[in-house]
Amino acid sequence: MKYFTLILLAFLLITKNGIAQDSTFNLSDFYTDNLALDHKVDSIFNTLSEKQKIAQMIISCTGELGKPETAVKKLAENDIIGGVVFLKGSKKTHTQTINELNAISEKNKTLPLIFSMDAEPSLFASRIKGAKDVGKTIDIKTEAQSDAVVNTINKELKEIGVHHNFAPVLDISPSNEAIKSRSYGNNKDSVINLANRFIQCTQQGGIIATAKHFPGHGLVKGDTHKQSVYIDGPLQEVDNYTPIIADGVLSIMIAHITVINNDTFGTNGLPSSCSRRIITDLLKDGMCFEGIIVSDALNIMKAVTILDNAPLLASKAGCDMILMPQDEEKTMNSILAEIKSDEAYYEQIVASVKKILRLKVCAGMM
Repeated sequence: MKYFTLILLAFLLITKNGIAQDSTFNLSDFYTDNLALDHKVDSIFNTLSEKQKIAQMIISCTGELGKPETAVKKLAENDIIGGVVFLKGSKKTHTQTINELNAISEKNKTLPLIFSMDAEPSLFASRIKGAKDVGKTIDIKTEAQSDAVVNTINKELKEIGVHHNFAPVLDISPSNEAIKSRSYGNNKDSVINLANRFIQCTQQGGIIATAKHFPGHGLVKGDTHKQSVYIDGPLQEVDNYTPIIADGVLSIMIAHITVINNDTFGTNGLPSSCSRRIITDLLKDGMCFEGIIVSDALNIMKAVTILDNAPLLASKAGCDMILMPQDEEKTMNSILAEIKSDEAYYEQIVASVKKILRLKVCAGMM
């Protein structure tokens, strides 16, 4: 009788959590303890080869200034990538490319690609030519304004087929060379509140949001697109992320900023995007962030292209998504080689891939 009771209780628990029935998940499920979701992620993960697992981490790019569509389609056909970020282009072109990439995944019976875009308010009209101009981030002053902007952005992204928005900027101050009007301003509390509102509205609308650029790009001089940029001393903007993490932001992007004169979080000459001290020790372990960690673009920014095999360094540091490596196949092969000799790194890769699969499930992609 006792044995039967235990079996019944287990059955009820499993059924309640959806394993014994069809379940639909959404973004609000990502951080929950959910046996059905765990089971679904594990079942997908167990069907993948080592190559297919690593592919989930690699995000290519297309659109103006990105790779040619033919090159990205070939990467998809060869199962080298897990997603694509769309740079400048028209709504028609973006939509057509996404439809063609989805058709490749369906034909080859591979996992669907996750599509992303830097659809910050200040960049939105340039990322989708012809889309409604929602103004600059710096001009958003109220929650009502923010909600209206997010609703417009979400609607456009959904119509195109984009799942993941690399926005908002959480950096303080519009005066930085790289950030400018992409910031909410120089009042810390206002920046945090408006960025958090953007995140909540974005994710409630079914689009994944991304806070950036960790550990803080607003109070530094220079542009990582052009040169190495430094945080000299304390990390003044890290605390901005504490309430954002607590309220459930799903992803955070890491800047290519080098930290110097900081005994605890100095990066030993590496950009933060390649520093285990910043990504794993601080963000993951210190701040308990369990979402997706995305590197900033690895293909054109001078602060990182000067390194030898920056994509591998970014992965070993703790990045889950390797954004825009110069050579996707080389990135895959270098990770494949490394996990064969480093068991701890292999376990880290497993955790990263499962997080990405969980995100895709919760985004309604699978």
